[in-house]
Amino acid sequence: MAVVDRPLQEGMTRRVANFSAPRCESPTAHDGTAMTPRERFLAALHRRPTDRPCVGNCVSAATVALMEASGCFFPDAHLDPATMVGLAATSFEVLGFDTIAPYFSVQLEAAALGCDVDWGRRDMMPDAATHPWQTADDIHIPEDFLSKPPIVALLEGLRRLKVRYGDHVAIVGKVFGPWTLAYHLFGVQDFLMLTLDDPDEVRRILERLMPVPLLFAEAQREAGADVVTLADHATGDLVSGRMYEDLLWPLHCRLARECRAPLILHICGNTADRLDAIARSGLQCFHFESKVPPETARAIAGRRITLMGNVNNPELLLRGTPRQVQAAVERIRAAEIEIIAPECAVPLTTPTANLQAIVEAVR
Repeated sequence: MAVVDRPLQEGMTRRVANFSAPRCESPTAHDGTAMTPRERFLAALHRRPTDRPCVGNCVSAATVALMEASGCFFPDAHLDPATMVGLAATSFEVLGFDTIAPYFSVQLEAAALGCDVDWGRRDMMPDAATHPWQTADDIHIPEDFLSKPPIVALLEGLRRLKVRYGDHVAIVGKVFGPWTLAYHLFGVQDFLMLTLDDPDEVRRILERLMPVPLLFAEAQREAGADVVTLADHATGDLVSGRMYEDLLWPLHCRLARECRAPLILHICGNTADRLDAIARSGLQCFHFESKVPPETARAIAGRRITLMGNVNNPELLLRGTPRQVQAAVERIRAAEIEIIAPECAVPLTTPTANLQAIVEAVR
């Protein structure tokens, strides 16, 4: 591996002994060769055989305990590449996941596009404090978007992770789709009202925001990301399946066609009513929540799309026991979900032992 950044060296090296999980091993694959975490993840992503079930994360696995283990804390980890890399590396170094994902929040693009962002603190995620646009005509994507400080920080973090881990661990980037960007830049309530009052204006907004995930995903691929999460929060709690297919699904199909990196779509909530459309989108993978039972997701999706998830966050990872987590993992395995993962960004106070239990269950 390449040279370790100082925050990881000074923080994690001192504290990692407090955690019980060993570094991720490279067990024997079906053909008798060693399968690295990256090889395992990419094989699972493309629905090929793996030596053991893959465990990954495509959103955020950062917790306060992992900040303390690495010496790399929020809010610096959102904007400082060295701190970002040190904290992100704990997914592999401490938890034993097959992936490292350095984008922890949902606000980098929003900040680059003009939102005032409260970057939070070590126990609180960032949040947009302003929503600067009111109509599609207000949308302006800066020509220097990729040079904005929050964007530069993530791209540099990805490059450093690629230098450090090479082809050993899967590096996961993340972009936000046009629906989520509209939430940030127009405000959730105002944008959702538009979906009822003026669907044509919504279509104009979404279309004008499309260059952002396309541009950012390609930049992350060039920086070293093996795969990019497309997070677009058209959750079943707020958006009907019919509305998803009418307004957003065509754009997800287009992103699947035009992005050169494999995409993992993430949508929160109960997505059973749109899972068939997602499976027909051409996207490589769908990351889904525990509100959809794993057997249901498999039955709807069939083998048309890779599935990733769906270990419950609030009941199991946050408040449960390692034994309960392992039982959930066994159910997910039985449903033949290709990549086992927390269902969404993990709560910041999640016990490390519960996250480690996901990996222990598949070993």
